[in-house]
Amino acid sequence: MQNPVLPELAHSRTRPVHWLATAAAMAAVVATAGLLQPDRAAGTPKAALGPAAAAPDPAGTDFPLDCHGAPERVTARAQGDLDGDGRPETVAAVRCDAGSGTPPHGIYVLTRDTTPAARPRVVATLLAPARRRSVTALAVTAGTVRAELLGYSSPEVPRCCPDVHRRTEWRWAGGKFLEEERTVPATPDGV
Repeated sequence: MQNPVLPELAHSRTRPVHWLATAAAMAAVVATAGLLQPDRAAGTPKAALGPAAAAPDPAGTDFPLDCHGAPERVTARAQGDLDGDGRPETVAAVRCDAGSGTPPHGIYVLTRDTTPAARPRVVATLLAPARRRSVTALAVTAGTVRAELLGYSSPEVPRCCPDVHRRTEWRWAGGKFLEEERTVPATPDGV
């Protein structure tokens, strides 16, 4: 006996094709949700991002240095949220550990993906070793990277004795790091 109010349901039995269609639709919804994340630059509140993440450890990171077989050495590091996403980045001053002399530094920004076992990766080079500078101090304050750098005024200056002292800052703005550099007057000891 049929209920006169409810018509007979044509699809009252599930078949594998129904489950397959449902799974495909759910996968499409999940993929679309992954693409439609909130804009981090708009300032997502830190509480909404979950527990505080640890800054990436530069140990074991592949830096874009050509040390010709010598090991790399991290000589300074600083942490802070540079892009306003609520997660700290690490800034590392790295040079080749040549054993003698003073190889130039590179300054790199490291981040870690949100997956649990993700390794730190270099996302920006603030100071390329080709600029032939040595880092004497490195800090992150209020989202700004600050470094004290020693360099050379000309190729004739001996590599043992840098004669230029600069204070350099990098700030994240408009999707990139902007650099500002000031020459610091020489001190009585020559630097």
